[in-house]
Amino acid sequence: MTISTRPVELRDILGMQVADYSEREALSFVHACIEQKRYQPVAFLNANNANITWTNPAAARAFQQFIVLSDGIGVDMAARLLYGKTFKANLNGTDFVPMLLKSAVHPLKIGLLGAAPGIAEKALDGFADIDERHDYRLVSHGFFGEAQEAEFLDALRHWRPDILLVALGVPRQELWISNKLTSDHCTVPVAVGALLDFVAGNAPRAPMWVRAIRCEWVYRLLFEPARLWRRYLLGNPIFLGRALYQKWAGGKRRTST
Repeated sequence: MTISTRPVELRDILGMQVADYSEREALSFVHACIEQKRYQPVAFLNANNANITWTNPAAARAFQQFIVLSDGIGVDMAARLLYGKTFKANLNGTDFVPMLLKSAVHPLKIGLLGAAPGIAEKALDGFADIDERHDYRLVSHGFFGEAQEAEFLDALRHWRPDILLVALGVPRQELWISNKLTSDHCTVPVAVGALLDFVAGNAPRAPMWVRAIRCEWVYRLLFEPARLWRRYLLGNPIFLGRALYQKWAGGKRRTST
């Protein structure tokens, strides 16, 4: 893969600057950061995350320290409303991270941090099935105290993985990366949400045809209605209403980085 860090168009979605990358461009950008040992946090913006940053100033400030990739049909609808066209690609973390691992030219050091006790251990095997070339190590589950945190942060300084997958939920994972990590700990920390649960087989993914028609959120809602109904049935209309407000308020803007 050709490695490039050319400027990318950023689109303002509810105040968050989202990179308009194609799949190849996004992969190339992250691999360039790894190759150059350039510290670069990565996050993903979907409708739920955008709603959280809209009402949580600390989370919004944290997201500003990341390269933010587009995730899901909601942000695509907002992009079409605000800019007249969708993003080049749907770069949700559940699909993007496996693509990142498979497209690596050389073996990488990959740290896993987060999820419930026992889940990340199972995910180690799942990631090895995705691409066995890499050195996968469990850093910690997501229920750690200050003493444990200090211990594994010190271990990260010594190991310094190329990629650290942080699965602490939104916005905790973005806030934690923003407040706790530096270039001393890893090269590319990635806020991955429920990825470890998916890779471990703890949460089912929608069939490929459901993902292809951009309805994975419906599948997840059917499997976890008690936990997710507010996020989707209330959150999605609220998100689109906020995008309409942004359009009417003239708040859309494009920049490059």
